[in-house]
Amino acid sequence: MRLQNKVAIVTGAATGIGKAIAICFAREGAKVVIDFVGKPDSPAGVEKEIADSGGQCLAVAADVSKPDQVARLIDSAVKAFGRLDIVVNNAGVEKKIAFVHYPLDELQKILAVNLIGPFLVSQAAARQMIRQGQGGRIINISSVHEDLPMPGNAAYCASKGGLRMLARTIAVELAKSDITVNNIGPGAVFTPIDADVEGKPGMEKALMGEIPLNRWGKPEEIAGLAVYLASDEAGYITGSTYFIDGGMLRQSGGY
Repeated sequence: MRLQNKVAIVTGAATGIGKAIAICFAREGAKVVIDFVGKPDSPAGVEKEIADSGGQCLAVAADVSKPDQVARLIDSAVKAFGRLDIVVNNAGVEKKIAFVHYPLDELQKILAVNLIGPFLVSQAAARQMIRQGQGGRIINISSVHEDLPMPGNAAYCASKGGLRMLARTIAVELAKSDITVNNIGPGAVFTPIDADVEGKPGMEKALMGEIPLNRWGKPEEIAGLAVYLASDEAGYITGSTYFIDGGMLRQSGGY
């Protein structure tokens, strides 16, 4: 198992890509802290799957945009499992509104979760990893939209563009402590965040026309890449984004 004896935090792990990553990490031997917001029972499905596979996990309710809650998340991981080796900044939100009508409060909400959250979690995690003195892994779940414009979704695209440069910058700063930092940039993945497209056949058909492999990605496919980047095999990889998009970036807008 590639993550044996490692301790990982996955933010936004109750559903979608985060859930798949948490389960995959546990199957590879990691002890997993499931960060979530919302109802207390929302991570129950993830916890059950991990327990059924013989893994260990802990669910912690924490809003990644709040420094005190981030500190409690990191402390909870260390108190429960003794250390912290891997952080996956997966929690994310989006709201599509035309740029000229975009409300400031909605912009602030999106930046708070998608950009400030990864900043705070990565900072707190890096401090813990440096204290331990054995390196670590920081992985951000970004998006093809750190490169690809999406009209009507300016706030989300701006947050992911910011996440790109955050990762590149702190990768250089943290390299001396053997902490690697990388982004995963999914394309169209079948998760609740894309429910507006999934429920409209015409919109879904148009989207598939932009993807050479002509299908949705699966959360488990993103999780497989996350496992690799979290493993010892990826020890010489830092400061980059790895797109997993069915070829979308190579074809979008070409027809």
